[in-house]
Amino acid sequence: MNDMTLDNNIAKPLQTTKIEFWVATAIFVFSIFALSTTHGPNRWDFEDAGVDYRFYKHHFWPQLIRYTLLYLGFLLLNFRIIPKLMQKERVPLYSLMLLGLYLTYGFVSGVLDTYTKSYLINWYYPGEQDYDLIFQDSFRHTLFLLLLVGIYTFIKYSGLYLLSNATVISARYRFINRETLTVFIIWMVSVFLMMVFNIGDNETALWAIISLNAIVLYLVSSHYLIPAARKAKRQFLAYQARVLLIQVLAYVPVSLLLMVFVQSEDSAFEISFVNSLFQFLVTGPITWQIYKRQLAGKEEVYVLKKELGNSAANLDFLRSQINPHFLFNALNTLYGTALQENSERTAQGIQMLGDMMRFMLHENHQQKILLSREIEYMRNYIDLQLLRTSASPNISIETKIDDVVGDHYIAPMLLIPFIENAFKHGISLKHRSWIRISLHSEQNKIFFDVYNSKQKKSEQDPEKDASGIGLINVRQRLNLLYPERHELIIRDTPEEFFVHLTLQL
Repeated sequence: MNDMTLDNNIAKPLQTTKIEFWVATAIFVFSIFALSTTHGPNRWDFEDAGVDYRFYKHHFWPQLIRYTLLYLGFLLLNFRIIPKLMQKERVPLYSLMLLGLYLTYGFVSGVLDTYTKSYLINWYYPGEQDYDLIFQDSFRHTLFLLLLVGIYTFIKYSGLYLLSNATVISARYRFINRETLTVFIIWMVSVFLMMVFNIGDNETALWAIISLNAIVLYLVSSHYLIPAARKAKRQFLAYQARVLLIQVLAYVPVSLLLMVFVQSEDSAFEISFVNSLFQFLVTGPITWQIYKRQLAGKEEVYVLKKELGNSAANLDFLRSQINPHFLFNALNTLYGTALQENSERTAQGIQMLGDMMRFMLHENHQQKILLSREIEYMRNYIDLQLLRTSASPNISIETKIDDVVGDHYIAPMLLIPFIENAFKHGISLKHRSWIRISLHSEQNKIFFDVYNSKQKKSEQDPEKDASGIGLINVRQRLNLLYPERHELIIRDTPEEFFVHLTLQL
């Protein structure tokens, strides 16, 4: 059962830990690199104050120490202090560590600012007021950094909680899924970054309202507005009318909400108007198109599932009709009967047919099999055909198949189609006919030849105009499985048929 508690997401090892560490490290390294390439942003302030500016004293070394403390402090806060406080483990100790970290960084940052902002100090008449202002700003900035870390922590754990319980949440609220939660988390992070980099109140509020409204409108449209509009004659117009009505009703409430974040009432109403216009002209039509595409995709998947279900049912029916255990039991019964009646040739044929069936059922579905097993199947097939043709003096069948030394593998049923084709088209019980088969192997290469006579087919033969699909399939399999590793030569004349295959295993 899925545990929908925040403590569970905090206590267990998070996969984001490594990502956070390496991202923080990358930012730290990039900051050091950027620090070494700058020439001091406050140089002009020092010159205006009449203070001699030194790059390393007034900029490089103080900033290097500051960046290092920020990096180490973030690691300590993010991976140690905050998780322990949220788990309520040794709260007094980690609270003191948090306070100590705040005081330490605030004090050290103030000391560093006496160098980076020393142009603010009256060196001719230095007083405590100058230092008080610097240290007050330092502790105020440190408190702001802690607030940012708190916002980041809230976003991170809220996102992890929502994503880890996406299945349970979707089961309770069908309009919420993992994709929606991911977009919502991205929205929170984007707004947070705009606040961190101080993009501007109006710009941040505009982005926050437009993007959040777009997410909400997409959810409402997908589950309520569009399904309801599809019942109308003009579906898109009915849908857009509903979107327009919602934006008109939300215009004033959104404006009042924006007044909390922006200083000007005019700016709040302007942002709300731009938001409503954007949702009606952009978000609404895009949501409609996305819904239509998803609906078409669902219908296609439904059709495919239906066809797949029918195919699976037909396949199961065919399998039930040809039960291999029944066939093997029947063959064993015939084999025993043939031995009792002293029909050794019949018994031998039944035994070879059973071996071939086992090969077809078990090994034929593998990617590769031992070459020796493929040759054993070929020999069983040839011996089975000899039972039919050995009594005819007009038929000559010669085989020279070498035994394979070593464990060499080959795709199953790759050689047998050539032999089947030879017996199918080269043997006649009424006319003189012949087949010559040879297989020779050297290391990882085999040389395979099949040479057979051709017989004229009668007009009543249903396969008179057959195109040899088996050989076409073998050629395709060779091109797919052994590209640039085989050579296939086929010579077809009115009297004979010759196949030569060189294969690099």
